[in-house]
Amino acid sequence: MVDRANRPSALNAPSAAAPGPQVDISGSGASSKVTATLPSGESVEVLLYGATVTSWKSDGGKAENLWVSEKAALDGSKAVRGGIPVVFPVFGPPPKDGHPTSSLPQHGFGRTSRWEFLGKSTSEDALDSSSVKLDFGLYTSGLTEDARKAWPFDFGLVYSVTLSKDSLQTVINVRNEGESSFEFQFLLHTYFKIQDISKVSINGLLGVEYIDKVLNASTHQQSDASLTITGEVDRVYASIPQDTTTILESGTPRFDVVRDNLSDTVVWNPWIEKAKAMGDFSPDDGYKNMICVEVGAVKGWQKLEKGEVFEGGQTIKSLL
Repeated sequence: MVDRANRPSALNAPSAAAPGPQVDISGSGASSKVTATLPSGESVEVLLYGATVTSWKSDGGKAENLWVSEKAALDGSKAVRGGIPVVFPVFGPPPKDGHPTSSLPQHGFGRTSRWEFLGKSTSEDALDSSSVKLDFGLYTSGLTEDARKAWPFDFGLVYSVTLSKDSLQTVINVRNEGESSFEFQFLLHTYFKIQDISKVSINGLLGVEYIDKVLNASTHQQSDASLTITGEVDRVYASIPQDTTTILESGTPRFDVVRDNLSDTVVWNPWIEKAKAMGDFSPDDGYKNMICVEVGAVKGWQKLEKGEVFEGGQTIKSLL
């Protein structure tokens, strides 16, 4: 064989020993969960009940970013208090005006249904093991009989949770698989773990109108560049012009919450009395260590005709 002077160099095949993301399924029944861990130590846990993210650790696995109540039900008996519950197809108490969601419980059935684990996928680059995507599905056939009666539409949901070294992306895909149109709302009810609520501020909402549920659902406008928490807060900020909301601790950015095709954000902290009144909120002073910044489409309704698809979500960046 003639030796060519300019033959292409051999490709470096990935080492068989090179570690990739690990995905494990544990538990049984309603307590089943999927855990993904990157070679660098970052991890995410998703309970199949509600497809609820119950843990997200960054910084090599040393920093837990989500708050979960010590009394949270993780056995499928009720919605999880903490993590990232999926709110669908109605936000808050359903309207009482005969709307198709009127017979549903508060926050709908997404967070209280058992989802299917559809599998994992990693980066297309075989040498890149820095992210892993987990997909979960919920369909009409997976609902309880009561839920199907209360909301008799044919739909399909695919919820994708993508873990990267410094971020977590959570995206919902909603498809109308029936003959008639339907309306829905959607929210990712994210509980962020923080060190001290008195030192937390939230930027990115200046000038935005909000509905203040603490003040009889009256409408106001955010007049300060930084929102600080000094008591119970329950606000729906609608039609936010910029995509990123930043949570700061002691003036230092801690999380960037980047919305994708979602225009609304809810900010919630129960404060002292409400925290004590909730049986699954623990410890009583846990309100000091959490803040909910929840992206969604909750002002009005999203409408899907037959065969149409809606997709929206968030990317949370840990800024440690």
